[in-house]
Amino acid sequence: MSAIDQLPAALGRRFPSAARGLAALRGWLLDERYPIAVDLAFSLVVLALASAAHGRDLSMHPWVWLLQLGLILPLAFRRRAPLAVFGVIAGVAFVQWLTYQAMPADIAVLLALYTVAGHSSRRRTLLAYLIAELGVALVVSNLRHVVELADPLHAMFKAAFMLSGATTAAAVLGLNVRARRAQLRALRERAHELERQRDQQAALAVAEERSRIAREMHDIVTHNLSVMVALADGAVYANPIAPEKATAAMRQSAETGRQAITDMRRFLGVLRADEPDALRHPQPGLGQLTALVAQVRAAGLPTELHQSGEAATISPGAQLTVYRLVQESLTNTLKHAASGARAQVTVECTADTVRVEVRDDGRALHPSAVGAGADALRESGHGLAGMRERVAAYGGGLTAGPLPQGGWRVAATLDLGPDPQEAPR
Repeated sequence: MSAIDQLPAALGRRFPSAARGLAALRGWLLDERYPIAVDLAFSLVVLALASAAHGRDLSMHPWVWLLQLGLILPLAFRRRAPLAVFGVIAGVAFVQWLTYQAMPADIAVLLALYTVAGHSSRRRTLLAYLIAELGVALVVSNLRHVVELADPLHAMFKAAFMLSGATTAAAVLGLNVRARRAQLRALRERAHELERQRDQQAALAVAEERSRIAREMHDIVTHNLSVMVALADGAVYANPIAPEKATAAMRQSAETGRQAITDMRRFLGVLRADEPDALRHPQPGLGQLTALVAQVRAAGLPTELHQSGEAATISPGAQLTVYRLVQESLTNTLKHAASGARAQVTVECTADTVRVEVRDDGRALHPSAVGAGADALRESGHGLAGMRERVAAYGGGLTAGPLPQGGWRVAATLDLGPDPQEAPR
């Protein structure tokens, strides 16, 4: 950084009060909340400069003050009503050009034209520019009447070139300022839109994560509690006549509880980034279906598992989805089917799809829960909704409903196309 670049900071350290005052003044001048006050101060400065440049002629021609005031004071409203201010200044300038020679206050015409170009439409800018050029032509044509020229044509051409160039420069500068202001406005709007999109995406991500957590918690808690309740009920019934079976059921219930605790710790460990044990507990997949079926059998629901295809080619996310589908379906059967029901699980794996079917041959526990009543009983809660969400994440479909001969069937197909969704849903 050069010494010139360091000068403002050095002055700020040396004269902090002056630096704060200059910063406040700059902020006030750039603040568009007070356009009239700022433009009035600006017009007074222009009036003082024009008066100083005009010299002693002001004392000889007092009415020139009126012309100067008419040219410069309307600039106080130039940003509030650009075209109207330009019209007033152009009218005063027209009278001045007809009755008096050009004077420094005529710069107000250029300032008003710049303001119109910077704050009005292109059509109004063109109109103001043509009026200003007409004034240039009027000034040039009056040159021969106010001064004696050795070469009138050359002097008129030179004056026309300079005045027309100044008029064009004022209009172009105003147009550039307006274009830059529009670009900055577009950038600000784009930034606000990006912020809104970011907030919406964050909200959607939070909602999706909450939905995923709710599904996982529902599957883990509901299944294990259903198995434990079934084992506890079996132990109560078996205790008077077969204490050894009751003891085995309670041990199985305790083992199910410990498995539930393990699953919960694993799931919570995945949510916590600082939990190292989560890496040592992989998510369940197709390899754990045998243990799941055995657990359901121990709870009193005879279940068969038929699995075909190469499970190793299936992604971990898809395997978790299949496991949760089977788990939720068997949990519903365990809760809603009457005693004596049997279940059958079929999983078919191919390179592109995984087909899952879970069916049972039992009736609902309540005699009235048949047909539409059975649909309402088994579809209550969030189990089927969660299963549909999991399957939809892989572009598949799920059907669930009663069978004509009695019982219930859940069937789903997962599409494992070229870009399977790895994250569990």
